[in-house]
Amino acid sequence: MIARMRPFATQWTTLVPPLAVILLVFTWGRELPGGIVAVATLVLAGAVLAAVHHAEVVAHRVGEPFGSLVLAVAVTVIEVALIVTLMMDGGDKSATLARDTVFAAVMITCNGILGLSLLVGSLRHGTAVFNSEGSGSALATVATLATLSLVLPTFTTSKPGPEFSSVQLTFAAVTSLVLYGLFVATQTVRHRDYFLPVPRQEKQEKGDTSAGPVEEHAEAPSARTALISLGLLGLALIGVVGLAKGVSPAIESAVDTAGLPHAIVGVIIALLVLLPETIAAVRAARRDQVQISMNLALGSAMASIGLTIPAVALASLWLTGPLILGLGSTHMVLLLLTVLVSALTVVPGRATPLQGGVHLVLLAAYLELAINP
Repeated sequence: MIARMRPFATQWTTLVPPLAVILLVFTWGRELPGGIVAVATLVLAGAVLAAVHHAEVVAHRVGEPFGSLVLAVAVTVIEVALIVTLMMDGGDKSATLARDTVFAAVMITCNGILGLSLLVGSLRHGTAVFNSEGSGSALATVATLATLSLVLPTFTTSKPGPEFSSVQLTFAAVTSLVLYGLFVATQTVRHRDYFLPVPRQEKQEKGDTSAGPVEEHAEAPSARTALISLGLLGLALIGVVGLAKGVSPAIESAVDTAGLPHAIVGVIIALLVLLPETIAAVRAARRDQVQISMNLALGSAMASIGLTIPAVALASLWLTGPLILGLGSTHMVLLLLTVLVSALTVVPGRATPLQGGVHLVLLAAYLELAINP
């Protein structure tokens, strides 16, 4: 996973995360001129690549599925903090901010990251093979969380509009935490083997006829190196999310100039925030470790719902204005189709380029409808 590691002080991946945070400190809350936006965008891209590198260092030290869990939870925690911060700014658009961000994350992870990983893995190795037990349980949890949090509010009658009452919102928040906690316990303790990459011999038994040599892994990094990478990973992710927020006004201006719906801004920000996980998932698929890609994709979707809904429920105690969580009919159709297609993908435990292409088409449909609702 990690080739010969050069001294930390000479690696650009060590310098970029602190640079991103420093730039964030000097630009936070300010209107940025075009030149600074360009610099922030370059640093943002570097922070994304640095985050992927340090996530792989940590993952190589702690092993799977803990490595995937570290990246998914780290990105989601910072994303949740960004959502709550933006909601505190107020305005009419904050009412649907949590819903739009969570749904965008679900569509990007379950169709974009998952589909791209399956396509890359199957094209490179003949068949993308993974554990249907672990991926199936993750998908079931994602589907349940998405339905309870994003679909039911559209049909409840305690409050007018697609909103939960206080009791209903509390129930959704508690069940989200409980289900996410149960899944993490299942993934890391009781059934950890369900989430480990499939051994090559087992892949051949499942129909993977690729005959590449077994990959040799470098020696695991030391505990000190892993801890440094963990800290730099946190800095890089703070820089990614913070700088994404900083360049968002420029994105909003460009979207308005192009005459596109304002909802496309949330999609662009979600794509930027999830870019580290996307790169890490595709790299894992290229290494014939599609199970890691599945862990990242479905784990990120689950964390996005399971952590965001409780956070916004807590924030609603002091925030004014409505909290709209219910999806519209078009998005509910896309969510239903995503769940059905994902189930058909996961059950066999292996996938061809066709399955990856189907998921990517679903993501393209979501993006097209975001541009032309």
